[in-house]
Amino acid sequence: MNTPQTFKTLLAGAIVLGLSACGGGSNTTTLDRVQDYYGINDDEPSPVSPPNQSSSSVQSSSSSSVSSSSSSSSSSVDNQDYTWVEGVYPPRQNFRDQCAAPRTGIAPYSDQPYPDQPGSYVDENAFLRSLTNEVYLWYDEVEDLNPRAYDTITYFNLQKTTATTASGNAKDQFHWYDETDSYLVRQESGVSVGYGVQWALLSSLPPREAVVVYTEPGSSADQANLQRGARVLAVDGVDLVNDNTEAGVNTLNAGLFPSSMGESHTFTVQDLNSNATREITLTAGEVTIAAVNQASVISTPTGEVGYILFNTHIATAEAELTYAISELSAAGVSDLVLDMRYNGGGYLDIASELGYMIAGSQAAGKTFTITEFNDKHTEVDPFTGAELTPMEFHSTTQGFSLAPGQALPTLDLNRVFVLSGGNTCSASESVINGLRGIDVEVVLIGGATCGKPYGAYMVHNCGLSYFTTQFKGSNAKGFGDYADGFFPGAANSSNRAELPGCLVADDLNNLLGDPAEARLAAALHYRNTGSCPAGTSAKGQASQLQKAKQVGARDGVVYQPPGMGDSILRQPQ
Repeated sequence: MNTPQTFKTLLAGAIVLGLSACGGGSNTTTLDRVQDYYGINDDEPSPVSPPNQSSSSVQSSSSSSVSSSSSSSSSSVDNQDYTWVEGVYPPRQNFRDQCAAPRTGIAPYSDQPYPDQPGSYVDENAFLRSLTNEVYLWYDEVEDLNPRAYDTITYFNLQKTTATTASGNAKDQFHWYDETDSYLVRQESGVSVGYGVQWALLSSLPPREAVVVYTEPGSSADQANLQRGARVLAVDGVDLVNDNTEAGVNTLNAGLFPSSMGESHTFTVQDLNSNATREITLTAGEVTIAAVNQASVISTPTGEVGYILFNTHIATAEAELTYAISELSAAGVSDLVLDMRYNGGGYLDIASELGYMIAGSQAAGKTFTITEFNDKHTEVDPFTGAELTPMEFHSTTQGFSLAPGQALPTLDLNRVFVLSGGNTCSASESVINGLRGIDVEVVLIGGATCGKPYGAYMVHNCGLSYFTTQFKGSNAKGFGDYADGFFPGAANSSNRAELPGCLVADDLNNLLGDPAEARLAAALHYRNTGSCPAGTSAKGQASQLQKAKQVGARDGVVYQPPGMGDSILRQPQ
């Protein structure tokens, strides 16, 4: 057996990425405690669940849904000076930072005073209305509603198209918000409160199944010897598998999604390959997301193969990826397996850097992605004021977590193996699409990706950060039509979203990075033989995409916090 030579485990921290936040209907009880994970108090609005996950939270088959708290701005004083005129949109800057509940003090992410000024919920809604009309990709499909008639959160949720795609799915599945302080601290530094464990929800209705995907060295979960493949059976004495009561689900929420440092909860778990159960106590602490969770070199008879488990495109990923690629380059790897099965996205500039580090000089000066805004902004970026030009593959650091302008290390590969699934989204898909745009071969091993060719600048106002779809991305060849995701199939398919590769279910019976793990094993097999292992390819099925979607969906919901499941452009500092 080939054995990986691990040279570095980068950043011994993690984040609790738990089960989906929002429920699936009026007859369900959901795990909605994600609001605590974000640091949002019970009297503030809970975040909108990111797309493709709202129907996959833990549910009860009988009790009523747990509703989100309404926005605190809904009870504020009305702005009597505001007059709504249908179809007339004042500039959004007229209403910016006019807040129903102005914050005071110093912002933790900038060390500058909060910009908030006294205002009302009407001002906040008017800001969202004008923002939508100015920059929303499908602005002409949004009904113009009176800002005075809704609380702010309800109003934001209405500021999107209700159209559906040809397949019947919602056209806009990417509309969400988060509390600004928590979002920016997490996105820039990767710091949050948690146990250091990543859960996956494989079944949302009783009998439920929650499984450990991975943990981080040094975390509370790691110290409890909690490893990939362990099943969670109970939380604080409540049966996670079968409990069907609202009270029970509330207890599960409180345990799975700790709200404060030092908070402890007891879990009954069944470890992989064990019939016995044991109880462990996990204590929430300040943990750091490891964007590069692990990197190693796998020795094979035909050369060294690099492996990188890359989980999120946050700011700290710049330094982590640079270090990992440097080490793999020094080891003389001739191929790379890039594991992005759990990578929901993040900063597009990080994706561009990674693409360059993989491809090297062949990517220099070439287009990584082309951003297309709505028809009001065909020449100038509506946020920066700069002329719209394609984003090139970045050959130097961009100043996220390393000083800007440093030359990036490269592997100079003509091919990369990407491990994928239904949780591979957005900026991760941009890596795939960008490389294919310059004829670097991408071999896809796993299931279909989630399908997010869209992105945005985050917009911050009055303590909330809004993601509202603003652009579509395409590669150097003009391709960006992968709303149903990329999927492994035929090498020479006429469908440009169908990539060479193998359909392989996620393997929770082996550790990530182990050459015996099914997806990594399939990548190594394909590298050696040019074909898929027996039983993994679905060629000849009636619908390759449908089959790939089914394989990807079996990964379960590996919840990504806001900002880690999208393509985000960073505004100049």
